[in-house]
Amino acid sequence: MRAHTAIYTDNSSDKEAFARKLLHGEAPPALSFLNGEKGAYFSNSSLSGFLEAEARYDYSDINLDGRTLKTLSSGERKKALLKHLLEKQPDFLILDNLFDNLDPSSRETLKGILEARAGDLLLVQLLSRSQDLLECIQNKAFLSGDRIMGFPNYTPDTAKTHSTRFTGALPPAPDPSPSLPEVLIDFRKVDLSYGPTPILTQIEWAIKKGDFWELKGPNGSGKTSLITMIIGDNPKAYGQELYLFGNRKGSGESVWDIKAKIGYFTPALTDRFRGNHTAEAMLISGLLDSVGLYIAPTDRQRALARSWLALLDLSDRARTQFRNLSEGHQRLLMCARAMIKHPPVLILDEPTAGLDAASASLLISLVQKMAAESDTAILFVSHRKEPGLQAPNILELLPGKTGSRGVIHTSKGQ
Repeated sequence: MRAHTAIYTDNSSDKEAFARKLLHGEAPPALSFLNGEKGAYFSNSSLSGFLEAEARYDYSDINLDGRTLKTLSSGERKKALLKHLLEKQPDFLILDNLFDNLDPSSRETLKGILEARAGDLLLVQLLSRSQDLLECIQNKAFLSGDRIMGFPNYTPDTAKTHSTRFTGALPPAPDPSPSLPEVLIDFRKVDLSYGPTPILTQIEWAIKKGDFWELKGPNGSGKTSLITMIIGDNPKAYGQELYLFGNRKGSGESVWDIKAKIGYFTPALTDRFRGNHTAEAMLISGLLDSVGLYIAPTDRQRALARSWLALLDLSDRARTQFRNLSEGHQRLLMCARAMIKHPPVLILDEPTAGLDAASASLLISLVQKMAAESDTAILFVSHRKEPGLQAPNILELLPGKTGSRGVIHTSKGQ
């Protein structure tokens, strides 16, 4: 039956292969009405392709009225991608975790756009969380590998959770902690604008050793800009009262000196690791700050990587190719890779985006353990309220006419 269809996914689902089949006219019998139709694919991987093209050629096909994808928040990028795809006038649109990286207002905006087009555009929604289901959906199935099951009346098990919690001590840092001031990151009345558009106003925020922060705010409020100012990727940080590890930004410390003190993970980073790298090699590459492992590791490095694999209950996957791991296991490894050196600061930018509830719960458990058992200051960014996340400090960005101001909430009475 020709109808809007939801395809539920989990770690066994090969969404990319399934989407390719639909786009190439190789739909399964249940969705044969899509064969011969023009399709488009809305996904984080599609967006990564545009970002890579922009980085290489300083140009992408998405019209942004003078701005670049890099300067947009993750939510703004998704809005721009949807607008771009709809302008291509496809017959059907594959929506892969449409609402990840979006605040509630932006979700409602995209819902309205799609509902307005539902009369003349077929929707195939790939989703990992049942609460994201579009109201116009009629058929439902589950994606096992690249094959659908339970069509058209599949019912997800919403009670399914992941009860596993990590046991054993967090593996130690490979080297002694560097001598750094108590306040690692210090914003002092920092303002930020792009051209005539104000983004941040008078931000005052101090991150200390061992702090655990959650960064919140709607799409476009400046979260991405704030992060890029910390990790050294935003030239707007120069000239500001911004201190990184005791040095004022622009006073002589190089971007690479700054990056060496920061562990950083966002799901888009996994797209950079396309070689034949094992799970063990991926972890060891975190010790070397390399994209993959191209030199023989030492026995000490191997031992540390194996300690992390044991903690993650992935010892039997040490020689498995990273690309062949489930998405949930890839995320756990990438978070461990960012943490393996016990950096002074660890930034986790939307690490649960696209994960099913069970996998997200497991990753949150790892984050909580890292916060409890290390001196690393952790900054967690997400639009979705993740059960189990207990960051005692929250910086909330509240947009206004002069840019977003920061409001700090804390359970420590600071």
